[in-house]
Amino acid sequence: MSEKHGSYAPASTMSGLLAIELKHHVPFTAIGAAMGIAVMGGFVLARVPHGPSEVLFEIMHPAHVLLSAVVTTAMFRRYRPSLPAAIVTGLVAAVGIGTLSDIVLPYFGGELVGAKMEHIHLAFIEEWWLVWPAAAIGVGVGLWRPGTRLPHSAHVFVSTWASLFYLISYGEASNWLPLLPAVFLLLFAAVWLPCCFGDIIFPLLIAGRKHADREHQH
Repeated sequence: MSEKHGSYAPASTMSGLLAIELKHHVPFTAIGAAMGIAVMGGFVLARVPHGPSEVLFEIMHPAHVLLSAVVTTAMFRRYRPSLPAAIVTGLVAAVGIGTLSDIVLPYFGGELVGAKMEHIHLAFIEEWWLVWPAAAIGVGVGLWRPGTRLPHSAHVFVSTWASLFYLISYGEASNWLPLLPAVFLLLFAAVWLPCCFGDIIFPLLIAGRKHADREHQH
């Protein structure tokens, strides 16, 4: 496919763009993960039951999906006029990457660090009435205001807290405190790469090579 028709970006361009975004996200992600550790420590010391954590997850996860849908849709829409493609890209990235970051990685990470995790809670199925409307609203905002650039810090913090409250809600450890260093690394990993890929790389992969080249130069 010719560049005129939006051929895909070469690996070097995408790798360079991903490296820039990963570097840019490091401070926000580290601060968010540190704040998450502080919150978890407070919950453990105060012996807070799972109920409040589940409620907070049900707030933070849809909020993360909404923000991701806004950013992804806006990024795509700036470079491709196709309305159906923008909608599909925004929905797939927001729900798919949000599920990976907030649920799948914390679930398997929790098992890895020694927390006994309950069944994997796929919110986009089990609580679809929270997740899909949030994604749809985010896509609508991204279509309405394609120039929207949300602060990286807001997105990263919401994603970190969604991952944290999933871990607390659906994980059980005899004592979380000795696991906090491992939880910090888990939160960092669960947010860092998925957010960069979902917000920047995924929509540009769909949009095509010339748009990735342009974004890489900014």
